[in-house]
Amino acid sequence: MSQFLRSLVIGLTILLGLVAAWTWLTLSWSYADGERAGYVQKLSRKGWLCKTWEGEIAMVTMPGAIPEKFEFSVRDDAVAQKINALAGKRVVLHYRQHKFVPTSCFAETEYFIHDVREVLETQTPAPLAPSAAQGELQAPR
Repeated sequence: MSQFLRSLVIGLTILLGLVAAWTWLTLSWSYADGERAGYVQKLSRKGWLCKTWEGEIAMVTMPGAIPEKFEFSVRDDAVAQKINALAGKRVVLHYRQHKFVPTSCFAETEYFIHDVREVLETQTPAPLAPSAAQGELQAPR
């Protein structure tokens, strides 16, 4: 019986080590990274045991178009506070995508936001009136 118990303990230790290594790998290696721009629609702290910030932004491509929603997770409280401070403004969220994280305890989505910045709208100048040098037709003399 002692040999069986020893084998069981060794097997469980190896299994837990593999799960820990897989979790570390999926959280430290990112599959992709990029930016998404839009208006934050919601950001809330969720979770039964492991609390994370979960939110979504509405990405509007053209006025009148139906916005596409992008769901994301924030694990850093400082970044979540920056997002909350920019509520109501157009923002760019920089994300890292982590695939195959073994549990939702770390986040509900695979898109982890690690930085945010406000989009500063620039005004385009009014078009200039055409001039004779730009090709206006003139009456013959």
